[in-house]
Amino acid sequence: MRTINPADLVPMDIFVDKEPITIDLVYAQADHPRNIFGEAIYQPSARFWAHKDLALITLLAARLLNDQHGYKLKLKDCLRTVDAQAAMQKTNIVKAHPEWCVEGPSRLLAPPGHGAHPRSMAIDVCVLNKNGQEVDMGTPFDHMDETSARAYTDFPEPALTNRRVLEESFVKSAEILNMPFLPLPSEWWDFRFPPETYNQFSAISDSDLPPQMQLSSQVANNIPDFDATHFQRLADSLIHLIDKHHGSL
Repeated sequence: MRTINPADLVPMDIFVDKEPITIDLVYAQADHPRNIFGEAIYQPSARFWAHKDLALITLLAARLLNDQHGYKLKLKDCLRTVDAQAAMQKTNIVKAHPEWCVEGPSRLLAPPGHGAHPRSMAIDVCVLNKNGQEVDMGTPFDHMDETSARAYTDFPEPALTNRRVLEESFVKSAEILNMPFLPLPSEWWDFRFPPETYNQFSAISDSDLPPQMQLSSQVANNIPDFDATHFQRLADSLIHLIDKHHGSL
């Protein structure tokens, strides 16, 4: 099994004010209105990390949404280390809802080490309109029941259209970049690489990361932090690729 190099993880906040995205790292705030766990899963200093390939898809999708509708992507979650997944499992609300963790295509919460999030290969998003308001998707982000599924259609047409527009932007972006992709069937906000892609890689724990990238727990190790120039070079290389593909549309 392959190991994900921390050098391939991108802090998505580096693109804010340059691309049509904003960051709302929900699980870093215990009192965030959309933090269903009611506890801070991430440290206050945590940043929003995405695998560079998923970052490419997301940024191009954001441009497509902005071009066609004037929308902006609001990024909610991506890398969720094994430590963070374990912290979620220990919260009172998850203990009260064991059905969220039942194995199967409708599972809403993966056990530690499972899924695309601990490999930085799944991203959760919502959409903002030109006035900065969240676009109606029928349910809010992290609404943990069957109405959040993509196949659920008992909503007014505008909400269904908004879901379709969001999904099409990500699917088209992945096609343009020639990357495999999966809109998660059980959650309209979740976009990821398919299992045959992310299961080639080991899940990431905080101990696998330099201190500046650790999310849920601060673990002493011998992995050095990256300097700011590393992230800027990485961001510049991604923007170059996005400009190339965006300019050809």
